[in-house]
Amino acid sequence: MATDLTNLGGLNDLLGRLQRLRSQMVRDARDELAKTPAQAELINQYITEAEEAIFDALKGAPGQPTNDGGLGRMIGLGDQVASTLNEVRPASLVPAYDDQISRERLTAVGDLYYIYQHERAGVFRAILRLQQLFQSGEIRLSDGRGALALYQYDRKRVLRYTQRERRSAYRKVFGYTEAAPPSGAEPNIAFHALLSNFCQHVSRFFEDKRVSEVLRPDGIRETFGSMAVVRRSGLDLRHNLKQVSYGHVAVLRSEVMVLLQEAFDILGSDDVINLFGADNAWDVLEEISKRYLREIPVTSQRSRMAVTGREILRWLSEDYLLTTVRIDFESLLEAIVDACDDWLTSAESVGLRQKPQMSAGNVVTFEPARGRGRSGRGDINYT
Repeated sequence: MATDLTNLGGLNDLLGRLQRLRSQMVRDARDELAKTPAQAELINQYITEAEEAIFDALKGAPGQPTNDGGLGRMIGLGDQVASTLNEVRPASLVPAYDDQISRERLTAVGDLYYIYQHERAGVFRAILRLQQLFQSGEIRLSDGRGALALYQYDRKRVLRYTQRERRSAYRKVFGYTEAAPPSGAEPNIAFHALLSNFCQHVSRFFEDKRVSEVLRPDGIRETFGSMAVVRRSGLDLRHNLKQVSYGHVAVLRSEVMVLLQEAFDILGSDDVINLFGADNAWDVLEEISKRYLREIPVTSQRSRMAVTGREILRWLSEDYLLTTVRIDFESLLEAIVDACDDWLTSAESVGLRQKPQMSAGNVVTFEPARGRGRSGRGDINYT
């Protein structure tokens, strides 16, 4: 029997029939559900998709003119006046907020996080110190491939974003460093806690999954892990990054990624490696940090945070979090569970592990920023 979607009564009738269908399907599959409870997810998924199809169909439903959205008929103007509320034209749903995320901007943020961690590892400081030693003649470097690349790196300095501008961008996007954010922007002090919170919930999800697999070896029932908690923590992080990904983040990311590659080409050149008796670019970086910068290298930890953090943020740029089927959700989430555990361990080893403050189950609370510019009250510096 055809259903009229041009009025509210027809819509409500169809939605009611769908709910009755859900009940009927559950009753008919009662014996099978007792043996395989996971089948209930398929039934609910079927009904949910049918409801979504109905609301999508409303956008193109024929009927009375839609210039006023059916308002005239409802308030009693024109030839067709509604005598009951069920005769009013139904409205379609607005787009969901979490569907309106720009993948390109979030991937740019992931790359910027990768750059930040390498800068914290001392890559650019090491190059600048190497330049000073090269210009003063304190090191035996003259006309090799690394020496020429070092000269070219220095000559292009006026064309690049400066260290101050980079640090300002880190402050705006991640809340890191003590630099002032760009004029009109606020430091994103919530980012680090949100990222740590998401990683911990992902790790806990798979811990619960492993426990449930031991207690329920048959694998026919759903695992203990909560999809909703992981989804909510991930969507909170996505929303946070969406607000700070506008502006020059994408172009700065593209430029500094090239700069980072050029820096590693210098550190990994044959004449520079031979100069320090090293095996690779990372060894050269550590030697410069220890000999000339008087710093204790944390290159391994920062490198892992860079790689895994970028992987996590790029995963969030996709629509994986919106998956409602458990087996699909678990399979997609498994792509970053090792990255989350690795990031947490690396962050803890450098003293940056953010413990979530549990207030209502799994809710993380944050103090709002109370000032602009450098760090005001309530501002946290994660460097």
